[in-house]
Amino acid sequence: MKPERVVLVLSGGGMKAMAHIGVLRALQEMGRSPAEIVAASAGALVGALWAGGMPYEEMVRKACGITRRELYQVNRAALLLRGVGAGSVVKPDPLRAFLARTLPEQRFDRLELPLRIVATDIDAGVEVMFGAGGRTDCTVAEAVYASMALPLFLPPAVIGGHRFADGGLVAVLPLDPARRVPADLVVAVDVGPVAPAPPPMIAAAPPLIAAYERANSILMAEQRARQVEAWHADPSRARLVLVEPAVDPYGTFAFDRTVDFIEAGYRAAHAAMAGLLRAR
Repeated sequence: MKPERVVLVLSGGGMKAMAHIGVLRALQEMGRSPAEIVAASAGALVGALWAGGMPYEEMVRKACGITRRELYQVNRAALLLRGVGAGSVVKPDPLRAFLARTLPEQRFDRLELPLRIVATDIDAGVEVMFGAGGRTDCTVAEAVYASMALPLFLPPAVIGGHRFADGGLVAVLPLDPARRVPADLVVAVDVGPVAPAPPPMIAAAPPLIAAYERANSILMAEQRARQVEAWHADPSRARLVLVEPAVDPYGTFAFDRTVDFIEAGYRAAHAAMAGLLRAR
């Protein structure tokens, strides 16, 4: 009997995306390791670690070592000098340096399994795929940065004369891009934004940034719901298992919750796959 071809779809979600690491562990234990990964935003970081051959234990160690300062340094000088004319709220160099030294492989053709990274061409307003079935005229780190470069927070990546930003703008849970990938089973892990506003006690961002985050969260949550609905409505598509880890929905920058997020992903994947077996 031919083995089942599993395609793993990883959403964005900032630090919540560390839940994907736990999902990968669960799938490996169940003999359902993915044959291919489709990922957006912070999910692209986890996907690139796994596709590059990094063992689970090392992924956990790397993830738990991520600090706010390492990735999220406010661009204070630019904000003070230029105000709303600044290029970004966060300095891009720390994230770029982190990706360059952390990802185990920088060439798409040397990855251990196919990886598709979704980004947004912000001038054309369209989805662009890097990696398998898409553009490979950059390093894996450049593609991951492009997919994580959420406007306002980070400046876009410039690759081949085009500007690219966060893949979540077009597909925070990239199910639509995944429909083009041959699969028997699609496991989609959703830790993306939610539409409800956060409680006042955790809504501590400056008003301009908070308003931007709220608008993005509403749009991305609605976009994700449409993609899930479209998948279920099309009987020609592969079976879909939706994994929704019980993470803090507002934990995008919760650098101190990494272990909790990884464990939540592990538990949710086992529960979702058990549900699939019961349904059969």
